[in-house]
Amino acid sequence: MSGGTVASVPEGLLDEGVWFRVEAAGTAAAVRRTAERLAAGLAMPQGRIAELSIVAAEAAGNLVKHAQQGIILLRATRTAEQAGVELIAIDSGPGIADVQQALGDGHSTAGTLGIGLGAILRQASRWDMYSLPGRGTVLAVQVWADAPPEPPWAAGLTRPITGETVSGDAVASREVDGRRQLLVSDGLGHGGLAAAASHEAVRVFRQTPAGSPASVVEALHRTLGHTRGAALAVAELDPAAGLVRYAGLGNISGTVFGPDGARRGMISMPGIAGHQRRQIREYDYPLVPGAVVVMHSDGVVDRWNPADYPGLLTRSLEVVAGTVLRDAGTRRDDAGVLVARLS
Repeated sequence: MSGGTVASVPEGLLDEGVWFRVEAAGTAAAVRRTAERLAAGLAMPQGRIAELSIVAAEAAGNLVKHAQQGIILLRATRTAEQAGVELIAIDSGPGIADVQQALGDGHSTAGTLGIGLGAILRQASRWDMYSLPGRGTVLAVQVWADAPPEPPWAAGLTRPITGETVSGDAVASREVDGRRQLLVSDGLGHGGLAAAASHEAVRVFRQTPAGSPASVVEALHRTLGHTRGAALAVAELDPAAGLVRYAGLGNISGTVFGPDGARRGMISMPGIAGHQRRQIREYDYPLVPGAVVVMHSDGVVDRWNPADYPGLLTRSLEVVAGTVLRDAGTRRDDAGVLVARLS
């Protein structure tokens, strides 16, 4: 994470994003400048860049004034037609007791909270927020060049281990020939070589012809031999059949959370994609309407329980992912989480 001024934004960070630990006013200014650079690099209209600047400044300013352990992620988001910038602000307390009241411009707990939130929401193309007193708040905001597209069916976040600037974890989703598939990859180790392995996994995942999760994992295994290798898993959501199909190698966790609170873990086989495997097996799990699929690397612990977060699984996927990363992610490892829902 960054704690100071960012002189430039490398092209390769546009999609992976830039994390900031937001604890001082100077960092808030760096968040605003970085947001403007991202938007300019995406050729967004000047008017929208100015509105994004307001969003970034107010979100970071609110963290400085009100939050505990506040962090912000800035990253590009794209469709075939246009591009936008997404900001995800996460803090660990104190939370907002009455969100609806706080959203009103007239409400403020320290001079600017209500006004800041109101300004953010007026400029946003899309936004969502989840706050729990005592645990904190996650705010996800998107500013698009034009009208926002439909919300995604999958969204995820990755964060590097403390001390690194890139994450060895990567997440991706694709829809090809009617198949909706997810990938979580955890490159061995940390830093640039681990990131290279996971970036290669994402590239192959996106280019591999449509096939079952097991066949996609097999293709990934065959092509990652020149990298460090990775633990990875592929899931396919099939609402017509009412199934999640899942295949994995190594320590990637997958869980199906039902709308009734039931949870079902999914099984990965031992191995390292690109280097060693015994057998790739695919398993089927029930997928009922309203269910949420969560996949993550071993940088996110399994003891996270959605029952402790009333209503969270009905929120936007970005907010769900941000909450899981905040409360179940470890600073001693790269962390990646991917959330999907088909309604």
